[in-house]
Amino acid sequence: MQLPAHILAQAVATDATRPALTYYDDTPGGAGERIEISRAVLRTWVAKAANALQEGMDVAPGSVVLVDLPAPHWRLAYWALAVWSVGATLTVDTHEGADVLVTTDPDSELADDCDEVVAVALAGLARTFGSELRSGVMDEAAELASYADDFTAWDECAADDTALVTGGERVSYADLLSDLPELPTGARSLVTGTDPGHFVRQVLQVLASDGSAVLVRGAAPADGDSRMVAERVDHRAGVPAGQVGPDR
Repeated sequence: MQLPAHILAQAVATDATRPALTYYDDTPGGAGERIEISRAVLRTWVAKAANALQEGMDVAPGSVVLVDLPAPHWRLAYWALAVWSVGATLTVDTHEGADVLVTTDPDSELADDCDEVVAVALAGLARTFGSELRSGVMDEAAELASYADDFTAWDECAADDTALVTGGERVSYADLLSDLPELPTGARSLVTGTDPGHFVRQVLQVLASDGSAVLVRGAAPADGDSRMVAERVDHRAGVPAGQVGPDR
């Protein structure tokens, strides 16, 4: 079994400078930003977030982290990989009990049931969350940079440990890449689905297949879209039924 951290490390070792994720915000009234993240930069984001979880919040195998961020989004991708690097359980089901909440809404009812809360500003150039946070809430934009660029897990998960809770289902670490539609090796994949559980597995699959992903948050681009042609997209990732279209 290849753990997610090993998959990311192999992708970096193969070609650190190759894009891992290219993100477009096409939501109505959104920032309209394009952000490209190389494999090496993604590893750095993952390492910092994993160190924050492990050192700052005592997250370990057996811990549950609820990541309540939109899909598809590059910040959801690195937080998911960070949770898996620590060996904890990632849940995207908001009804699931969790030790840590990573969210854009740190004052929601979800935060009342979590010991630790991380407030995330989605904008790529954000340097603070943008509003006052209550005591004990981590401002990701202001604080994450202080954590180390390299990460070593203190404990390793087992193959049958739960890696992901999504749609009421529990997926083990051994099965994270099971039952996914086949992905061509080295593909430049367009990812548009809004199911966060499926999305984080797609990102891991792209890395495992020596590929890269173009994430479009908003309406799915039509075939022949000029930007997707310029991005050299050669594969459209499958999405669960009902998950194509405007972002949630």
